[in-house]
Amino acid sequence: MTRRDIRIELGLPDHLRAEAAALYWQAFGGKLGRVLGPQPQAIRFLNRVMRADHCLTAIDGDGRLVGIAGFKSPGGSFAGGSESDLRAIYGPIGGRWRGLVLRLLGNEIDNKRFLLDGLCVARSVRGQGVGTALLEAIVAEARKRGYPAVRLDVVDTNWRAKALYERRGFVLDRTAGIGPLRLIFGFNAAHTMVRTV
Repeated sequence: MTRRDIRIELGLPDHLRAEAAALYWQAFGGKLGRVLGPQPQAIRFLNRVMRADHCLTAIDGDGRLVGIAGFKSPGGSFAGGSESDLRAIYGPIGGRWRGLVLRLLGNEIDNKRFLLDGLCVARSVRGQGVGTALLEAIVAEARKRGYPAVRLDVVDTNWRAKALYERRGFVLDRTAGIGPLRLIFGFNAAHTMVRTV
């Protein structure tokens, strides 16, 4: 498959929600597993909270979902959810402690820059331009919405994603450590990167 075989769409069609939840978990389960796991519950949670209007999707010529780029806006985020969503999936106690831990990690909105909220590409098509196509579509969406820049955060252990972002014109803005939360999430710091549109 080449990049020409991929179409990028704004939004997530209903029939692809289950695939989207599984793909998002495949990409971020290593980081979120101790908080949102086990996997079946995590996928149910993601399926519940994913905002179809807060993402771009990459779909191949056969209609399969091969990538997602979620984003945040003042109106919400792609895969955020609320404490009531957490309680619905994990119960009152499980939902409460998960909500507290996730709030400690941060849930900010950047009203001055368009905020990428997770980019994931199916393993079977990595290295074939899908991530690049999604990033360029996010930049175009930011421009269309009147933002002067796109901002993203990438964890210090994800060198492959950081290299992609650098190749696509993103520059390091700052690095912030997460302190003791590293014991839960498995990374030490997040790099904030920005690209002018």
